[in-house]
Amino acid sequence: MSPPPDPANADESQSLLRRYLGVFRYSRRAIELVWTTSALLTVVLAVCTLVAGVLPAAAAYIGQLIVDGVVAAIETVEQGGPAALTGLFLLVAGEGLIMAAIAGAQRGISTVQSLLRALLGQRVNVMILEKALTLQLAHFEDSEFYDKLTRARREASSRPLGLVNKTFGLIQNGISLVSYGALLIGFSPWAVLILIAGGLPQFFSEAKFSGDAFRLFRWRSPETRKQMYLETVLAREDSAKEVKLFQLGPLLLQRYREIFNRLYREDRSLTLRRDFWGFTLGLVGTVTFYGAYAWIVHDTVMGRISLGQMTMYLMVFRQGQAAVSASLTAISGMYEDNLYLSNLYEYLEQPVPAQTGHATEGLVPGDGVRFERVSFTYPGNEASALVDVNLHIPPGQSLALVGQNGSGKTTLIKLLTRLYSPSEGRILLDGRDLEEWDEAVLRRRIGVIFQDFVRYQMLVGENIGAGDVRRFDEPAQWRDAAEKGMADSFIETLPSGYETQLGRWFQGGRELSGGQWQKIAMARAFMRSEADILVLDEPTAAMDAEAEAQVFEHFRELTRERIAILISHRFSTVRMADQIVVMEEGRIVERGSHDALMAEDGVYAHLFKLQAQGYR
Repeated sequence: MSPPPDPANADESQSLLRRYLGVFRYSRRAIELVWTTSALLTVVLAVCTLVAGVLPAAAAYIGQLIVDGVVAAIETVEQGGPAALTGLFLLVAGEGLIMAAIAGAQRGISTVQSLLRALLGQRVNVMILEKALTLQLAHFEDSEFYDKLTRARREASSRPLGLVNKTFGLIQNGISLVSYGALLIGFSPWAVLILIAGGLPQFFSEAKFSGDAFRLFRWRSPETRKQMYLETVLAREDSAKEVKLFQLGPLLLQRYREIFNRLYREDRSLTLRRDFWGFTLGLVGTVTFYGAYAWIVHDTVMGRISLGQMTMYLMVFRQGQAAVSASLTAISGMYEDNLYLSNLYEYLEQPVPAQTGHATEGLVPGDGVRFERVSFTYPGNEASALVDVNLHIPPGQSLALVGQNGSGKTTLIKLLTRLYSPSEGRILLDGRDLEEWDEAVLRRRIGVIFQDFVRYQMLVGENIGAGDVRRFDEPAQWRDAAEKGMADSFIETLPSGYETQLGRWFQGGRELSGGQWQKIAMARAFMRSEADILVLDEPTAAMDAEAEAQVFEHFRELTRERIAILISHRFSTVRMADQIVVMEEGRIVERGSHDALMAEDGVYAHLFKLQAQGYR
């Protein structure tokens, strides 16, 4: 008596089946994606697929009629040869037309796939970029999310069309199999079962290794990202100077090779195992075909079927076997494509908090900015970046933030600009919580230049215009902002002025000095003419002390009616501010004017005197 089935094994098998079938849920979404990309091309693809699926069986059937007609004509050539030849010529012409139609359908499928590939690749890439615009800064500072983004961008743009092509290919082969089966069943129903059974072993092998390939791809995303980063460092102009100066090239290239070798060993192992089992199990199909071949030849010799029928059955069995193999391979490929599409939709469905604020004005106009018991911890970190910060900055006042690197100065600005939300407490603008403000309105009221500002590989004017996308193409606004940012004097010396291409990526591009780039960045901040809060986060680090002092004096004159916040490590500049805040480990430890803080003889006074010694 056999032991009862193990419920645990049964549950595991059902779970595995649900997992394999569940992954096909993306097929419908991929077809919808292709349809919405181009309904016309999708219809043409469907029609060509239908034609390519039905006609081969018709060609095989006419081939049988031709062979049998030739045999009959040879036997009766004296009685009705000419008439028989006329009928044969018509059959040959008919088969020729069918073959031409099949070739046209195949060419149509190839053409449509090529057009859809371009359209769909662009569509998916745009979807990925549009999603990126909705994400928060925290997503881009999360390594796990970057892996998700890398996986989506590497494979997902080509997989939807691949999935749809395989789906239509499966339909085409399915139609062919039905028509082949209708012909084969006249020979024997067992022939149909043998036809299908011969391709199953190779199918299971392909499905198994497709899953292995996907898991390998997903597991090694961080390694792939490291390789992409090393490529960037070795081949970008902004890192070329240090790479050459410190002779980092051979070291980084060796790391690049090591990552490739490690990934290649994994790929090689998978490829060899996949091809070995594919070949071994593919022999089952070959043995099946020649077994059926012998069977059909035997029945022909025994007079059970005609020579034309033998020709047709052999052709049908051979093409049917190819259709079964293609169908099962398509199913295996669809499974693999669905796995990769899960990366795309996992990225596209990344939850993003909905914008809740819609306010366009404050409850207490003219109150300025208030931080009330604000604390903040970066996602994934245990230590707090800000702790219980209380601060009021009224309009018309300049504030300087001072402290060591990592003391929380830039984090304070990120919270003010709503790149992050406080973990505790709240930030008010004109008496209203920042979370209640409409994000676009809030951003228009704040002009910020971070120390790691972007050097766009665009025209000078466009680099400045980036500060206000609504006036991005307005030369008059460029010039006004450049004058306020003290960039106009050197821009006028450039070959094409504000139309000069910056950076080395494109033909005719000019590179600026660090100080000139920083003035471009300052001009970018002044593009927001309606902004009443201006923030400079170490934007003049590449300037000498005298130039920085001139810039901040100019900045102070232009912001007398606004809130001005500056972060700098040069105390000769900081002392100009109305209020100075000293930060340590995310806390405000001192605040006041320069004179008041010097009188306290605390942290600020110590740092000021320490820096002053360097100028004696």
